[in-house]
Amino acid sequence: MDIDLFSLLLSLGGGFVGAALGALLAFVFTGLAVVLGVVALAAGGGSGMLDTVAFGPFFGPHVAFAGGVAAAAYAARRGGFDGKDIVTPLASIRRPDVLLVGALFGALGYVVQVAVAATPWFGSHTDTVAVTVFLSGVAARLVFGRTGLLGAVPRTPQGWKRFAPTPENQWIPGQQRFRDNTVLGAFAGLFAAGTTVLLAESFPDLQGSAHVFAFGVSAFSLAFLAVGMPVPVTHHITVVGGLAAATFLPVVGSTFAAVLVGAAFAVVAAWGAELFARLLHIHGDTHIDPPAATIWPTSLLVLGLGSALV
Repeated sequence: MDIDLFSLLLSLGGGFVGAALGALLAFVFTGLAVVLGVVALAAGGGSGMLDTVAFGPFFGPHVAFAGGVAAAAYAARRGGFDGKDIVTPLASIRRPDVLLVGALFGALGYVVQVAVAATPWFGSHTDTVAVTVFLSGVAARLVFGRTGLLGAVPRTPQGWKRFAPTPENQWIPGQQRFRDNTVLGAFAGLFAAGTTVLLAESFPDLQGSAHVFAFGVSAFSLAFLAVGMPVPVTHHITVVGGLAAATFLPVVGSTFAAVLVGAAFAVVAAWGAELFARLLHIHGDTHIDPPAATIWPTSLLVLGLGSALV
């Protein structure tokens, strides 16, 4: 495991800014940086924007978003704040200690992501950023939360229905029903898989990175969610759909088939996010990110199957 002290220092700033802006707005900037990075790479400008800004110590979700999530959890523990609020810029509450917790978790996110990436086989067969966001959210819940990992799940009704969303406890209302979530996953996945295949064919320099373009678009679209417009949350769908299309294209040998495979895996990711939302997020008092929770195991499935079949 190779920890770069300069990157560690920068990740303190990334986590601080993520807390100051609020986790969701920090993630919007991740999306913008991803789109700009893909454009720069397609134009022959190198991968610096993607590697350093979008997924590095500045706006990498494991740094900035995770820092904002942890800072909100800490602010709630100290009192007077909603620990699941990832929209409010925490600079507005005028508590430097809250922002410093964001900085600390930003640096922690950098270290954990490097460690996960260095793990034999696993580190090269999953989305290490998503793993880190998930682990960071779990850590923030256990350290700062009061409801435990699963949250304050009601005692009745029995069985799985205990985890069902309610008007008071829910993630994204428009993505709760199986039918709606399936349609969203299929067609957002189709969009992501199609753009991935066409970008990779049109711009050889995008090999290995084309699948993140649709993810960037999805992430940036959450700017509208932050201001109250009911846009869907799709970045977990598009990143998995794009990754699956790129991974299975050499296996199936057909762009048409690869796009369909990408859409199928995107549906799995859509289902997974709602599953994790019910299981870990909605009944808790801090934010454990449902998209991150589903991205890493679904990516593990895609990359594991892909490597076995190539």
